[in-house]
Amino acid sequence: MGEDVVLQVKGRVLVGPEDVRDEVWVVGGRITYDRPAGARDVRTVAGWALPGLVDAHCHVGLDAHGAVPDDVAEKQARTEREAGALLLRDAGSPSDTRWIDGRDDLPKIVRAGRHIARTRRYIRNYAHEIEPDDLVAYVRQEARRGDGWVKLVGDWIDRDLGDLAACWPPEAARAAIAEAHRLGARVTAHCFAEDSLRDLVEAGIDCVEHATGLTEDTIPLFAERGVAIVPTLVNIATFPRLADGGAAKFPRWSAHLRRLHARRHDTVRAAYDAGVPVYVGTDAGGTLPHGLVADEVAELVGAGIPPVEALSATTWGARRWLGRPGLAEGAPADLVVYGTDPRADVRVLAAPRRVVLDGRVVA
Repeated sequence: MGEDVVLQVKGRVLVGPEDVRDEVWVVGGRITYDRPAGARDVRTVAGWALPGLVDAHCHVGLDAHGAVPDDVAEKQARTEREAGALLLRDAGSPSDTRWIDGRDDLPKIVRAGRHIARTRRYIRNYAHEIEPDDLVAYVRQEARRGDGWVKLVGDWIDRDLGDLAACWPPEAARAAIAEAHRLGARVTAHCFAEDSLRDLVEAGIDCVEHATGLTEDTIPLFAERGVAIVPTLVNIATFPRLADGGAAKFPRWSAHLRRLHARRHDTVRAAYDAGVPVYVGTDAGGTLPHGLVADEVAELVGAGIPPVEALSATTWGARRWLGRPGLAEGAPADLVVYGTDPRADVRVLAAPRRVVLDGRVVA
């Protein structure tokens, strides 16, 4: 838009869960609540506006086999944009997607570098696969490559045990997390099962992905330490299929996945009720398609989280957690407009009326 062309978003602008304005203006790609003087060309979008949604766990530049070409990564990012997800926390990718930062038509990405996993204890072609003695050095490397986050694989199937097991000795995790914090990065970890959680929290971890192994013993520890979880319930829904595929070779692992899946909603609700911060993430980009952020919000509501809190987990609260602005004066104009109030029915998130990125209507 030129300097004398502005965008008016009118109707109901949800600046916060209880902060509702009648309109917001976009001038030079930025938010303002002051009507601009002298604008000759005003374009109007009407509806219920939210800050651009957050997918706090996805993987741009990754598919089931590893890194993908840039044109595929671009398609992944566009799919997120079409769904209204304009801020992505990329929770591990072997691809260099820094080129996306120069594109004003694609979502903004907060990167965690590449996954760091134990040797032969993760999906092939995804991670740096190392042993505990090298963990601090690789955390140092990925902390410098990322945007304030590092991603560990906290547990995975141990073929000798035939079940999920923790990947890192407590002392190695403690030293690695301390090094990340020294460099100003936060640490998150993939964790399906129970036995890695206490050690990682006591080592100072900031977030846990999936967190299906939370129990009445570890939930209070998460709440006390303020450790966030990103449940990725749309991914956990695939556990029965995975269990079926591995039942013959790893029956113990298969049965474990089924138990984790069966209690998934109770686990998330118990964590929320205890005060554990919960955020929306889909785990898209590995084996799941992109663009599932509305489905994940609906899953959180189905687990018993109040709709406004589930919305906050992908808007106001999630942006604050990631250190990115919402619909604040002077902030980049990243917003999504819907036909009805998403607080009344979160399913409306699946049907954006308009998507505005850096002040431009892009979808």
